[in-house]
Amino acid sequence: MTNSSYLTVKALTKYIKRKFDADPHLRDVYVKGELSNVKIHTSGHIYFTLKDDETRISATMFRTQASKLKFKPEEGMQVFIRGDVSVYEQAGTYQLYANFMEPDGVGGLFVAFNQLKEKLQKEGLFNPNFKQPIPKFPKTIGVLTATTGAAIRDICTTITRRYPLAEIVIYPTLVQGAQAAPNIVKNIRLANEHKLCDVLIVGRGGGSIEDLWAFNEEIVARAIFESRIPIISAVGHETDTTIADYVADLRAPTPTAAAELSVPHQKELHQRILSSKSYLHQIMSSKLTFERNRLKKLQNSYTLATPERLYRPFTERIINLDMRLSRSSQLYLMKKGNDLQKLDGKIKMYSPKNAIHYYRKQIDQTTTLLTRSVFKLMTNKKESYLSTIRTLEALNPLTIMNRGFSVTFKENEVIKSVSQLSANDEITLQFQDGEAKAKILNTQINPGGSK
Repeated sequence: MTNSSYLTVKALTKYIKRKFDADPHLRDVYVKGELSNVKIHTSGHIYFTLKDDETRISATMFRTQASKLKFKPEEGMQVFIRGDVSVYEQAGTYQLYANFMEPDGVGGLFVAFNQLKEKLQKEGLFNPNFKQPIPKFPKTIGVLTATTGAAIRDICTTITRRYPLAEIVIYPTLVQGAQAAPNIVKNIRLANEHKLCDVLIVGRGGGSIEDLWAFNEEIVARAIFESRIPIISAVGHETDTTIADYVADLRAPTPTAAAELSVPHQKELHQRILSSKSYLHQIMSSKLTFERNRLKKLQNSYTLATPERLYRPFTERIINLDMRLSRSSQLYLMKKGNDLQKLDGKIKMYSPKNAIHYYRKQIDQTTTLLTRSVFKLMTNKKESYLSTIRTLEALNPLTIMNRGFSVTFKENEVIKSVSQLSANDEITLQFQDGEAKAKILNTQINPGGSK
């Protein structure tokens, strides 16, 4: 056998690949198995092994198909796969190229829901400590839902009936389809930028899990969590639960219930006002009755007939304290008499009146000296100020120019020497009342002048 009869490895592999690709039984096959060695590459491609009890096959799902998955493939998960079998030429091995994947036993959406729920719960997005209180008396309520559904009518009708004082701001929002989640996020952020609303109602009417899926998207959950405005979720019917319900500050079973939770009922408020009014009336009546009884007892008592008895004890106390103060002052002055005599021999009698007179005289003398010092200081400062003003006026360029002098400029530069000028130079002469343009005919430096 000659060398030309041999096939190269590449040629053989290509031949086998063509056989695989031409076989209709290997196109669009359905395979059930367990995921193993799952690797989700940064490029978005998913590489894994599909196996059963006896054998295994390498498999790949490219980014385009992987981006459509609603769940995250995990080790040990039983799945249904639809795809093609072909040969991977570089390794010379055959493998399964998956176009579709769904969990075995439960739907992919259900798996995706549980996976995202577990992820966000670990991050703390469901933590009650992060939930904002719903205001009791909101002035403005924002509603994010479709403008064509029954939900918007139910919400607006309920709010208007229960609490007519509240204003309603409607943000028309897609609530179903591929663009619903980004649109919900956009309007939540827009409402936060406008800062018009005290509370937001986000939701829609009932539907299948596919219809409600926009409210299970991670971007919607994070937008609700980041909102500075409290959010009430109102998605579907009472039995429907979405990720948005777990993240929202308050979950309502229906859009109508969300409207009821967002505002108080005017009848309940009216009843509370009436109850408070009745309670205050009872308190005031009891207080008035109590005070009337006290007044009657005082009128009937002997003390009120002789009112001087009420303040007689206080008068006696004041008199006693005054006498004690007088005696204490005299004793104190007698003990300190020698010290006071040294301070001022003019004090002959050591009574409080003489002491006050003495110190008042000292204060008057000190005040006179202080007044004189301040006046002298002010006079000196005034003279210094006037001297500075006169110096500034003497140095004022306008004052000098008023005496016939001028300033010469060339190209906005002050000319200080004739050496800075040449014949035919254009100059500007600045006078006190204006300026003039001139042209140099010739220049001459005085003998002995500096250049």
